[in-house]
Amino acid sequence: MSAEATVNQLLSLGGIEIGGGNPWDLEVHEPRWFARVLRGGSLALGESYMDGWWDAPHVDQLITRVHEARLVRHVRRSPSAQWAILRANLINEQTPTRSRIVGRAHYDMGNDLYQRMLDRRMAYSCGFWANARTLDEAQEAKLDLICRKLKLEPGMQVLDIGCGWGSFAKFAAEKYGVRVVGVTISQEQAKLAQEMCAGLPVEIRLEDYRATTGVFDRVVSIGMMEHVGRKNYRTYFRVAHARVKPDGIFLLHTIGTNTPHTPDPWARRYIFPNSMVPGMRQLVAASEELFDVVDWHNFGLDYDPTLMAWHDNFVRRWPEIEARYDQRFYRMWTYYLLSCAASFRARTNHVWQLALVPTGTKHTYRSIR
Repeated sequence: MSAEATVNQLLSLGGIEIGGGNPWDLEVHEPRWFARVLRGGSLALGESYMDGWWDAPHVDQLITRVHEARLVRHVRRSPSAQWAILRANLINEQTPTRSRIVGRAHYDMGNDLYQRMLDRRMAYSCGFWANARTLDEAQEAKLDLICRKLKLEPGMQVLDIGCGWGSFAKFAAEKYGVRVVGVTISQEQAKLAQEMCAGLPVEIRLEDYRATTGVFDRVVSIGMMEHVGRKNYRTYFRVAHARVKPDGIFLLHTIGTNTPHTPDPWARRYIFPNSMVPGMRQLVAASEELFDVVDWHNFGLDYDPTLMAWHDNFVRRWPEIEARYDQRFYRMWTYYLLSCAASFRARTNHVWQLALVPTGTKHTYRSIR
């Protein structure tokens, strides 16, 4: 069977056609695409989109169907993709020295991009859309949800591990009267976070979470766990345990996945170097005898509208920043946002918020929604 016939047969499992009239159907511009995708799987699918070899009216709908039909299981991974997965599971790619790679490659690429793509508070994680109509409302609802789950009170000292551009630190200081120390490995994030939090009881530090000192009433980590790496999960929870008071609360907000041992090779190469999304069992095992999980909240479907809102902002404001980038970057970034939205829509990925208390804590924790 030819490569084209094989690919057409696979796509039919997801109800996808080449040259069809549905918004999820493919238009192939380069005949070599069929053999390339069969050889390279998901990595080749993303790279060939960046190269302009194919298009679809709605890439997010296409990738959703790819996930739902589990088409990746029918395509062999390229040797480079197989090696990337093996390396991710065998080697510690997130040592204190290597942890800064993702900071330089992704978060330092330009605050101008993120200021145009994100909400007004610059929260770069899933919003909470239960009662929200806009991205700004969804992100403020998420930040307030976290503050309520942490049961913040005025005067408390809070550590924010992986503070980003300071969205949580600023919100918590303004709305709940707490003092916040935020740590990040991104120079650009630290610089802008310091500007955004000026005049508030917020300290932003440019440092690895493993170098942080002090003891805090509360510890929070939002969208940071994805960069920790499985070799460091236990260390991560030990650090959080050492930083939070015995009667304190640790709130972990992270993406979770059903396939923790198979990180996406395209995302690791082009978007988040050395990233690894944790699985449920990994989080439980790494936190055992340190923390009790007193609440586990999954609202992964909310990442779909969050990512689509980011995509809309990015496309709408692209003319303001395109001089700094190029068309290949535009296609790469749109594929990133739309394919990620699809992964949450298809429940391949999730968003988990875990409330944890140090093992042996006697106070009662009541779940917040």
